[in-house]
Amino acid sequence: MLKQMHHRVAVLVAVIFLAFSGVNAQGQKQIFPPWSHGKNAPAIDKGLEFTVPEVDNLPDFHGSIDNPQLVIFVGGNYFFAMAPLVAAFEKEHPDLKGRIYYETLPPGYLIKQMEARGTITVGNMTWTIHPDVYAAGMEKVDMLIHKGMLAGPAVPYVTNDLTIMIPKDNPARITGLADLGKPGVRLVMPNPEYEGVARQIKISLEKAGGKPLEQMVYDTKVKNGETILTQIHHRQTPLYLMQGLADAGVTWKSEAIFQEQAGHPISHIPIPAKDNTTAIYAAALVKDAAHPQAAKEWLDFLKSPQALQIFERYEFKPYTGAK
Repeated sequence: MLKQMHHRVAVLVAVIFLAFSGVNAQGQKQIFPPWSHGKNAPAIDKGLEFTVPEVDNLPDFHGSIDNPQLVIFVGGNYFFAMAPLVAAFEKEHPDLKGRIYYETLPPGYLIKQMEARGTITVGNMTWTIHPDVYAAGMEKVDMLIHKGMLAGPAVPYVTNDLTIMIPKDNPARITGLADLGKPGVRLVMPNPEYEGVARQIKISLEKAGGKPLEQMVYDTKVKNGETILTQIHHRQTPLYLMQGLADAGVTWKSEAIFQEQAGHPISHIPIPAKDNTTAIYAAALVKDAAHPQAAKEWLDFLKSPQALQIFERYEFKPYTGAK
């Protein structure tokens, strides 16, 4: 009996060690952000590099706050495209190389930071940074122009569609949006309070299964614990799927494609056009921006062939003026 107890304690200690070392019980290395691996700002002298996944990582804050000459607040829906976009932009504007700072938090959080005069606290660290450009969905950008936080006009540049992100082996056998309402199917879904994509997802759920499906996913399952609401969906959705905590989650198609291209055990189920919802991405100059010329150059760049070619890697489509 004592021998069995010692064995159980040893197993428990081993499991705890594996969890904290980033390796699961099957010996597979866990995959944690930041997935840019520090390549988001290669021109910066980084000094001591200290990144510990799940402890000290700050994956949504890029570049140096030491006298940047262009500050971009961009909704995290295309965090993975920002590094190549910035690199291409810096090639055209070498005077800005290593002097661009950007954040890729959900749009609602970026607005809260702007309302807090650019001040943000992450863990024990507090800093203040004032954006020159804000980018999100067209409706949110238009709203902030109307409120006087942004100086118009809005500059639309690409569109994106929804998809159902799943673990590569699709354990719940998801085939479409209707399956998300089934009892026992565990979901990880963007939080409507901060993430604009949740509004588009609700529209698509209603298209596919009426109000009952939307309420099942975003009300009933939230209450019974079968739907987890994210705080940063572009980071948490694939993580929860890879950790076995959820069976599916609706995201932008580009995010699933990025995860697949990165070699992560993620796949996706396409949503038919009749049930899908298209978003228009736009950006605008922030009112009283400290670097208006650099900001305008970035806004022009977003519509350029070089930028659109980068977006197309993840199946964004160029904005053509048709909603």
